[in-house]
Amino acid sequence: MRRTVQELKLLTAQRVAKLKWKWTGHIARRNDKRWGSKLLEWQRRKRSVGRPSTRWTGDIKRVAGSRWIQAAQNRGVCNSLQKTYVQQWASIG
Repeated sequence: MRRTVQELKLLTAQRVAKLKWKWTGHIARRNDKRWGSKLLEWQRRKRSVGRPSTRWTGDIKRVAGSRWIQAAQNRGVCNSLQKTYVQQWASIG
């Protein structure tokens, strides 16, 4: 079966979203304070002119809420939110 370019783009976007969600949950569940955890919590101090800069966690917060780190601590909750996140991210990304 031959796939169209749009189908391949959608599959790629879904795969990227799934990997991003899994990595974020993995990092949030760690107890140590290595650079991965600090990267997720990092806030840029200076805003550029024009449209506000997007953050790695911005779209995750839209799906899981502002308490997404606590949601990621629970694997069951994290896995249940994954499908919703992948669908939303693939439709806009």
